[in-house]
Amino acid sequence: MTTENAPSRGTRPGQPAPAPGEFAMRFTSTPRGARLARRLVSHRLAAWGYPYDSGPNETTTLIASELAANAVRHGRVPGRDFHVRLTAPLGGDASGTIRIEVSDTRTEKRPALIAAAPDAETGRGLYLVSRLAERWAVGPRSGGGPGKTVWAEIATEAKPSGPGSGPGPLQRPQG
Repeated sequence: MTTENAPSRGTRPGQPAPAPGEFAMRFTSTPRGARLARRLVSHRLAAWGYPYDSGPNETTTLIASELAANAVRHGRVPGRDFHVRLTAPLGGDASGTIRIEVSDTRTEKRPALIAAAPDAETGRGLYLVSRLAERWAVGPRSGGGPGKTVWAEIATEAKPSGPGSGPGPLQRPQG
């Protein structure tokens, strides 16, 4: 099911339209579903005024990619989808918060931030999320359904820069 600014084919009759700047969709718990989730998050942000090459779009897309990959790899239950919900201020406002939520149906496997070995090929996803997001956490799935939701918030406002401080992760210098 997809929900956006106005009712669409995937919105059931009688369902209220979501608030502007909200996108939600279920994806198959496959690598293809994770890839589609990442691409749609980036596309939706661009449509809302956060260009593809902007810091908020790149950061949110990377976090969405990591959370969706984790939902597929560690939160997969055969026959069950994962769910992505994205909210953002419209128009690429100078200040505000983008929130990305990824829910899966696996309750017993909760993500944990671990230190990956230098030569490890996996294990750095949540570390990236923790470094790029203003805040992130894991909690019960909304609506009382089975599983969990991992969410992250990304500030859209420019952080004050001081001596020796460059642009933050995935932020482009202005000028």
